Amino acid sequence: MLGNFEFCNPTKIFFGKGAVENLRYELKYYGKNVMLVYGGGSIKKNGIYDKVVEILRDCGKNITEDGGVMPNPTSDKLAEGAKIARENEIDLILAVGGGSVCDYSKAVSVSAYCGEDPWEKYYERMEDVTNPIIPVGCVLTMVGTGSEMNGGAVITNHHKKLKVGHVFGYNVFPRFSVLDPEYTFTLPVYQMKAGCYDIMSHILEQYFSGEDDNTSDYIAEGLMKSLINSSRAAVRNPRDYEARSNIMWTASLALNTLIAMGKTTDWMVHMLGQAVGAYTDATHGMTLAAVSMAYYKKILPCGRARFARFARNVWGVQDSGDEMQTALAGLAEMEKWMKEIGLVMSLKELGVKDDMIEGIADATFILDGGYKVLTRDEVIEILRLSM
Repeated sequence: MLGNFEFCNPTKIFFGKGAVENLRYELKYYGKNVMLVYGGGSIKKNGIYDKVVEILRDCGKNITEDGGVMPNPTSDKLAEGAKIARENEIDLILAVGGGSVCDYSKAVSVSAYCGEDPWEKYYERMEDVTNPIIPVGCVLTMVGTGSEMNGGAVITNHHKKLKVGHVFGYNVFPRFSVLDPEYTFTLPVYQMKAGCYDIMSHILEQYFSGEDDNTSDYIAEGLMKSLINSSRAAVRNPRDYEARSNIMWTASLALNTLIAMGKTTDWMVHMLGQAVGAYTDATHGMTLAAVSMAYYKKILPCGRARFARFARNVWGVQDSGDEMQTALAGLAEMEKWMKEIGLVMSLKELGVKDDMIEGIADATFILDGGYKVLTRDEVIEILRLSM
């Protein structure tokens, strides 16, 4: 049975070639002081920075830059960005980059006027925002996280060896996001592949829970089939506009809260992957890929009906009459696809050492929304099997 829910997504999307020109009309709704947030500087090499700055200047905005956002934004960087935003009385934070830049910008938006340590308030105590929030807009250059259309913000604290996500409310969602698939063409192929699995993992986290026959799961199956097809095409030709545009929109739909409506969700693969990331700073999507097969094989007996449905409806596996056999065949097909598109399948490839396993297990938050609540020993078992 589909449970009761409230759905709201206030993010306005500008999608397609040349979509950045919509900034000229959207910026009129915000004050003069804009904080331009970006990562390591690739946008300065590919021309996106120059285009965005041109539009901001044409619109009469005062630009304060905050560059150097790392792939796993840190609590130290967050404190720095919050100070910049507060001291410059920023009216709009414009994130130009991938999911890490978008996550960081949302974290800055709630931290600038927090009045206490934002890490402690939002990432340890998981409290709601009670202070003024600076609006955020995004110009997306890498797809995968879905951060352009949700309230999530993941921050890493190197001092405590923790990587934690806080899902904020509708008031923290980006006010608007610009999605031009051509902006993703300059992305390294490794990052594109990692983004594809991040998208798949987001869908699976919401799909592998519950046994009801509900609309959310049918949507999820369609999104997964689209992603599988488009990822194969994009690996063959990274400049395939149709494939890249389908991947980009699938990423947004995968985590804009739509397919979570009316059901429970899992998120243990993300808890495992984020704990690995806290120790290694490895690319997020690849940490998810490295732990997924061991995790899903572990929980499959507790959710075999859904895994068998996954095999039939997503991978086209013929029903053998043996639910467990069908379910395992579906996972085997997923593993073949993962290898086909070039994902990392082992934690060793990401720099994990045997002596890190127990620490990673301690940094893994245990959730109860999936088919099985893991013990610490089971977390260690999954990590070791993922080596």
